[in-house]
Amino acid sequence: MGVLNERRRAWSGATVVALLLLATTASAQDLLVRNATVHTASTRGSLQHTDVLVQGGVIRAVGPGLAAPAGASVIEANGRPLTPALFGGITEIGIEEVSGEASTVDSTLKIGEQPLRPEFDVTLAYNPASVLIPVARLEGIGFTALGAATGGGFVAGQGGVMRLDGSADPLGPRALFLRLGSAASELTGHSRAAQWMLLQQMVDEARGQVAADSPHALLTPAGRRTLGRYLGGQGRIVVEVDRAADIRQLLRWAAREKVKIAIAGGSEAWQLAPELATAQVPVFVDVLSNLPASFDQIGATLENAARLQRAGVAVSFVQRGDASHNARKMRQLAGNAVANGLPWADGLAGLTRIPAQAFGVADQIGSIEPGKRADLVLWEGDPLDVAHYAEQVWLGGRAMPMRSRQTELRDRYLQRNAQP
Repeated sequence: MGVLNERRRAWSGATVVALLLLATTASAQDLLVRNATVHTASTRGSLQHTDVLVQGGVIRAVGPGLAAPAGASVIEANGRPLTPALFGGITEIGIEEVSGEASTVDSTLKIGEQPLRPEFDVTLAYNPASVLIPVARLEGIGFTALGAATGGGFVAGQGGVMRLDGSADPLGPRALFLRLGSAASELTGHSRAAQWMLLQQMVDEARGQVAADSPHALLTPAGRRTLGRYLGGQGRIVVEVDRAADIRQLLRWAAREKVKIAIAGGSEAWQLAPELATAQVPVFVDVLSNLPASFDQIGATLENAARLQRAGVAVSFVQRGDASHNARKMRQLAGNAVANGLPWADGLAGLTRIPAQAFGVADQIGSIEPGKRADLVLWEGDPLDVAHYAEQVWLGGRAMPMRSRQTELRDRYLQRNAQP
């Protein structure tokens, strides 16, 4: 299917492509997308036969019969779907090129004597020229949550939202990444209970209840300041956790310490759906987790996302296992969730508005509304169906080149094979 979609991208819509590849000049930030099915991912829902006006890289109006300003590019959508640019998941795009080559991976800190370093910030290593960015962008992905990976400790470090438009700096606040449960037991003395003991000591240190010069201190002064900001509500703590019992303890801890959390993975999160909804904790569901791959995932089910949504939980998506190179699969995750009971609109919201809200950037991206950045995707068909593809991506109103190193290699060898 991937090869078929690549060929269709190369061969379809010649008129549209000719217009859209007027790529990256400042004037190209002004455009009118006319007569689209606009999936706003906002309270306005999906709008038929609707125009979207972009000026200066910002959405200025959404409605029928809009006039194009002088000099603006006009794109005739002919009823095709227009969505916000999609969320690529919690990934290492831009801080990883080849996962098996250590010199190209900047997501993990391993310091034996001081393994717990919440001040570690992977956004400082972000490479806006990464070859993975165009690959993801071709699939309609416009932003990702850059996540620190657990290495020497179960506190991984900080990350943040990166727009895949060539920007070098993160958008919005940082997030702190933790891992709890059996997956992190090797990092905490092979004890699940030790994770809570260590976490509580770190909280006590950040609150000044343990002397900074204590020989038993876990955190550096910078680490104390960093964790203190999250304890003060400045940023969200994203916790990779699956078992319902661990999620229950996490909810109690978050309520006691008054911190904002989100859950990544959450194979058994549906078992605590009412509690998660009450606490307003978003869950980034690994939708394809439907088998007991570990004793933390005995209750895994394909209906996880749907059950959470019905209870009022904000649901987005995450994939485990080479998420950076497979960001394109995020649409498949959302589509599978829809196939197993999640409403279509909530599937799209999980790829747009909800992750933007969770990471504190919904005032700028994640929906098609006046005043938001013009991060848009025009689709050939249903964006949650992998049989369809993105025709054009705009980020900040600029048409992104719809090519990558992969497509360039494809074209090179297709041309070679076509020679007599």
